[in-house]
Amino acid sequence: MSFASSSVRRIAATVLAAGAVVGAAALPAAAHDGDRHHQQRPRVEISRVQADSPGRDDRSNRSLNNEWVEITNTTRDGINLRGWTLRDRDGNRYRFDNVRLAPRATIRIHTGNGRDTRTDLFQDRRDYVWDNGSDTATLRDDRGRTVDTESWGRRR
Repeated sequence: MSFASSSVRRIAATVLAAGAVVGAAALPAAAHDGDRHHQQRPRVEISRVQADSPGRDDRSNRSLNNEWVEITNTTRDGINLRGWTLRDRDGNRYRFDNVRLAPRATIRIHTGNGRDTRTDLFQDRRDYVWDNGSDTATLRDDRGRTVDTESWGRRR
């Protein structure tokens, strides 16, 4: 009987040890999966769009600048947007120069002319970019990867 109970104890100890090894190996993998899911949220996102500037569309600089897209950095780290692009469905493109977006900050990209600041950038265009009824804004990083998109209205 003592031989059988000794064997049972060895087998039980082996099974418990194997379970501990498997559990220890699976724990970092499970934690990593959670991190990967968290990374799917864009670090930088299109947070708001005003495609239809208030009032008449008279192509004045004031009207053009009341058409804008807001970009928000959702992280705790500053991000340089150099080489990033913002496009509409028709292919109009704005390329960011050396723009640093502070942690948890938002920057507004206006269509018309103006002087760039930490909170406002200007595309210096003389015509509207965003279609009032329906369009898509696409933000791409400096490698051309789509970071975020925002659509409104119905496609024609």
